[in-house]
Amino acid sequence: MIERYARKEMTEIWSAATKYRIWFEIEAHGCDALAEIGVIPKKAAKNIWERGGAAEFDVARIDEIEREVKHDVIAFLTHLAEFIGEDSRFVHQGFTSSDILDTTLSVQLARATDILLTGMDRVLAALKTRAEEHKYTITIGRSHGIHAEPTTFGVKLAQAYAEFARGRERLVTARKEIAVCAISGAIGTFANIDPSVEAHVAEKMGLEIEPVSTQVIPRDRHAAYFAALGIIASSIERLATEIRHLQRTEVLEAEEFFSKGQKGSSAMPHKRNPVLTENLTGLARLVRMAVTPAMENVALWHERDISHSSVERGIGPDTTVHLDFALHRLAGVIEKLVVYPDQMRGNMDRLGGLHNSQRILLALTQAGESRESAYRLVQRNAMKVWEMFRTAGNAGDGTFQNLLKNDQDVTARLTDDEIDGLFDDEYHLKHVDVIFSRVF
Repeated sequence: MIERYARKEMTEIWSAATKYRIWFEIEAHGCDALAEIGVIPKKAAKNIWERGGAAEFDVARIDEIEREVKHDVIAFLTHLAEFIGEDSRFVHQGFTSSDILDTTLSVQLARATDILLTGMDRVLAALKTRAEEHKYTITIGRSHGIHAEPTTFGVKLAQAYAEFARGRERLVTARKEIAVCAISGAIGTFANIDPSVEAHVAEKMGLEIEPVSTQVIPRDRHAAYFAALGIIASSIERLATEIRHLQRTEVLEAEEFFSKGQKGSSAMPHKRNPVLTENLTGLARLVRMAVTPAMENVALWHERDISHSSVERGIGPDTTVHLDFALHRLAGVIEKLVVYPDQMRGNMDRLGGLHNSQRILLALTQAGESRESAYRLVQRNAMKVWEMFRTAGNAGDGTFQNLLKNDQDVTARLTDDEIDGLFDDEYHLKHVDVIFSRVF
C-alpha cells in the first residue's frame, strides 16, 4: 500500500489495530455462544467482553510475542490473556487460527466493499450529470482511432455510466459472496466446536455461514471478488484512456481541469498534461495485478495450506485501497472535466464531411446502384478528400459534398438536393433519446 494513493477511511480497515479488534470480537462472540450451550461459564464470557472490550491492544507487544512464538494468532491470544487473566483459558475453545483469520478477512473485505460502493456511486453521479449536460454535444466517433461517424459526448459518457453500473452490480454480488463466516475448527468438521457457535458469530459480525469451510473458506470466493475489482479497474482505465486521447494537442476536445498555479513540466512551462488519468491507468494495473494470484490461491492442498496467506496479506489492502483512491480520483476528473464543443465540431469538419460516406453509399444502393459499384464511387471521392487533408491538414467543410456533385456517375443516381440532404448531421443524433432512456 502506497500512502500517496490511499484514503484514510479505507486504510483504517486494514490497520493492525482494526484487525486485532475484529479478532477480539470474533473470539468474544464465540465465547458468548459457548457460554449459552454450557461449554464455558457465562461469568467468564462476560468478563472476557468487559476486560477485552476495554483493552487497548499493544501492537508492538503482540509483535514482540510473535517474534518468539512465530505465530500471529497465538501472539494475540497471549497478549489478550494479559488483560483478561484466568478466564483467558476459555478463549479460542475449539477454534482454529483460520476461523479467526478467514472470518476477519471477510469482515474487512465487506467493509472495504461498502466504501468502494460509495466511490462507485460518486463516479456514476458525475457521469450522469455530465452526460445530460452534453447529451447533444456533437462529436466525431472514432474506430481504430480514425474518424468514423458522429456521436455525442453525452453518449460517450452514457456508455461509461452503463459500464460502471454493471461494475457496481458485480461489486454487490462480490460482497455477498465474500461476506461469509467460518468457525468450524480444525479441518472444518466441528468436532470440537458446535455449529451454533459459528451461526452466532456470523450473525453478530454481519456475515453469512460458509456451508463447507474445510478449515479455510474456499478461495473461489476470493478469486471472484478480486476479479470483480479487476474489471472495475479496467473500466476506469478505459475511460481514463479516452480522456487522455481527447486531451492530445492534435485533438484537444476535452482536458483535465488545470488549476491556477499548477505546473505541467519541470522543463517546459507550456505543458498541460493529463497526469490524473495517466495515474488512473497505472492504478488500474495495480488493481488487476491481484487477479491472477487470487485465482492461483484457489488450489490449496487438501483441506488447507497457507500458500494463500502471504498473497492475501498484500492484495487485500493494496487492491481495495488503490481502487478506492482511483474511484474518487476518477470522479473528480469527470466532475471538473473541461469540454470544448467548438473543437469537437471543428475536428469533425476538418475531413470535409467524410463522416457521411455511409449515407451516400446507402442512398446509391437504394437508387439502384449495386453495393460494390456504390462503394467504389463513394470511396474514390473520399480518397481525394483524405489526400487534401493529409497535405493541408484540413480538407474544408463541404469538400466531399462538392466532389460528389461533380461526379457524373454519382449524379446519375442522386440529384444535388438529394446529396445535400444526406449531409445533415442531426440525422446521426435522432436516436440519442432512445440510448439515454435505456441507460438512465
